[in-house]
Amino acid sequence: MFHFPMRWRRNINPQSIGRQRLSWSDNDFDAIYAVSDIHGCADELAEAQRRIVDDARAYLGRKLLVFLGDYVDRGPASSKVLDMLAAGPPVGFMQVALSGNHDDEFARMFRKPSIIGDWLDFAGTETLASYGIDVAHVIKTKGVRGLQGLVAELVPEEHIAMIEMMPVSLQIGKLLFVHAGIKPGVDMSKQTDMDLMWIREPFLSEGPRRPLFVIHGHTPVLQPTFGPQRVAIDTAATATGHLTVLKIAEASFNFI
Repeated sequence: MFHFPMRWRRNINPQSIGRQRLSWSDNDFDAIYAVSDIHGCADELAEAQRRIVDDARAYLGRKLLVFLGDYVDRGPASSKVLDMLAAGPPVGFMQVALSGNHDDEFARMFRKPSIIGDWLDFAGTETLASYGIDVAHVIKTKGVRGLQGLVAELVPEEHIAMIEMMPVSLQIGKLLFVHAGIKPGVDMSKQTDMDLMWIREPFLSEGPRRPLFVIHGHTPVLQPTFGPQRVAIDTAATATGHLTVLKIAEASFNFI
């Protein structure tokens, strides 16, 4: 399991809700495919999409592809992953890309360059490398200000704007798609964006304690893992090479 520095978990207003929360009817789609925590693994994403398209040929109705966040950091091709998301879904699909905590922090650093040092401690060296920025070399030769300038020059505004527009959750009937989870027993209207993108315990132990079933990533597992009213599908692609695809169709869950 991965752990993040506690000092980086910024304080926010407990009532802070900034990102959109989507809610759709539960009979809109014949098949739903969910993928989480791509973390710069563009080749694995391409293979996952190929398998999804092949599998979806069995369904004539509407199909949905849901990404649960964390497109950047750790892996070698964060920039390419964001390009792939921006290109839109395969033919015949709708697509929703939710924000993860790593995506949110990347966008925050871009808008507030003064925090780049803390952000690099958190995760971002590989992300900047995917934009052609050698962090160690730039800091050694040009300093932190030089690094800030290269980030502003080489990271496309379009990537950051796309991340900032990402919803934080999608509810379809009783299914809730979210990056990390929710505070158990708390109404969705009182969940903060930080809750939905960062939480682990007590959600992992208790589940939502709401009339919901939660599909989430964020907490790495060796294989898809069911807990109380939840399923975790972050199979640590950067460490294992396995990017899990969850298929929900005909009232059942399967993995491809």
